[in-house]
Amino acid sequence: MKINSSRLSTKNLAALVQRIIALCHSGKYPVVKNHALVAALEEEYQAYDAVYTKQTTSGKGPLIASADEARDRAFASLKGYLKGYAGLLTLPNAADAELLYGIFEEFGLDIDRLNYAEESAQMLKLLEALETAEHQTRLEKLHAKTAFEELKAAQMAFESLYAEQTAANAELRNQPSASGLRRRLERTLRAFIDLLGAMRNVNGWELLYADVNETVKAATITYKNDPKKKDKTAAHDE
Repeated sequence: MKINSSRLSTKNLAALVQRIIALCHSGKYPVVKNHALVAALEEEYQAYDAVYTKQTTSGKGPLIASADEARDRAFASLKGYLKGYAGLLTLPNAADAELLYGIFEEFGLDIDRLNYAEESAQMLKLLEALETAEHQTRLEKLHAKTAFEELKAAQMAFESLYAEQTAANAELRNQPSASGLRRRLERTLRAFIDLLGAMRNVNGWELLYADVNETVKAATITYKNDPKKKDKTAAHDE
């Protein structure tokens, strides 16, 4: 019985092992009833099946990007408003606008162009500076308090999503590697097939060998008929 399990796709390998386990549990082959190697094969299959289709990222990337765009818009709006107001010196409270705009300059007029982590750090410092009672009074006089609250809310929404993404990605990374589990499954499958080969001429093993051999042939044909042969090695596991 020949098999090159490393050439099977992740899904086809799982399907092959599942069929072999089903054959062993069918009751047609007393020689493998409660056999330790069958139990080991089933244990490795269950571990592999639990993770081989797992996500490698949280999938929150688009939501994070959208939240970042929202805070960038809020930042640009408040910054632009203060700059414009400060430039109209005849308006009341223009000096307040100029002072507040100076705070934006202090922490960076282009912090919305920084990477996520750097922008968050600077944004939090900016918001903290603007939170003081005197600056909140200035924002009130300039009718810019709502714009400030929108910026603050946008930053909080981003931080919340970013924290969720970080936690989810960490959890995924802590899960067992699908490629490592695949190698273990392949070794156990190879050991089982070698056992069948060694016992093929012993009474009670012939039929099991023949049925497993046909199952392996079917899996090989599935691989050969796949023109693209996607995900054909463990190196391409999810």
